[in-house]
Amino acid sequence: MLIEAVKLWRLHVAVAAIAIAAQLIGIRQISLGNGAILFLPLLYAFLIGILLNPNVVGRAAVFIRQREVRAASPLIVVAIMPFIAKFGTTIGPAVEDLVDAGPALLLQELGNLGTVALAFPIAVWVLRMGRESIGATFSVAREPNIAIIADRYGLKSPEGTGVMGVYVVGTLFGTLIFAVMASMLATFDVLKPEALAMACGVGSGSMMASCTGALSEALPEMSDTIVAMAGASNLLTYATGMYLGLFVALPLVEWLYGKARPASAGSSRVGNWRGNDV
Repeated sequence: MLIEAVKLWRLHVAVAAIAIAAQLIGIRQISLGNGAILFLPLLYAFLIGILLNPNVVGRAAVFIRQREVRAASPLIVVAIMPFIAKFGTTIGPAVEDLVDAGPALLLQELGNLGTVALAFPIAVWVLRMGRESIGATFSVAREPNIAIIADRYGLKSPEGTGVMGVYVVGTLFGTLIFAVMASMLATFDVLKPEALAMACGVGSGSMMASCTGALSEALPEMSDTIVAMAGASNLLTYATGMYLGLFVALPLVEWLYGKARPASAGSSRVGNWRGNDV
């Protein structure tokens, strides 16, 4: 194991360099009307990682070879697991706060099924996607959802391709879209600030930060309330979103896909991924 790690020194050096560079850049902010767009280190890390991928930028093969690319793929699951474990330590002590938040926060979790209602028909009948549509549309494709797909199908499966594709796009453009939407909706004065704050908590730290930052800029007198409601909503999404996705959304999408594409519904077998991904 140690010998293999030494052989992959290029990969370790690249990961360390990307992490250091992203942290040195830090959080950047661009004002946008009454709101602001936040660019977080995670975004920079993704962009630098793409530029170092030899399948994207051919010249990167001088340093990162296909061997490193193949070795990095299964490490995504390893990197996500500590993040998932952190949910339990965060959710447990905050149970009373979530209960005090009232039924509005609980009922809004049904919105997690909105990706199924809106995105699945487009993915299957408009974009003509295959089983990638299952991973792409059963959730907002954040870390807990990646863990679900990785455990059930593997990240090299079509479902894994779908969830990772949405995860990358969400990371690259999600913060921008959330900041713009929050700023616009705050100025329209149609929805209450508390409702907008709750909508910020979709289970993504970067998206929540961007959304709450934009709302706080637009409504500075309610910044404390916005942060509190968004934090509670995000925490509740972590607590319930993973279970809703695992026991409700994913079986529902599987069933819908089986009705839409019965010929290919059973082509991805659960449990066959471990020999390929590890």
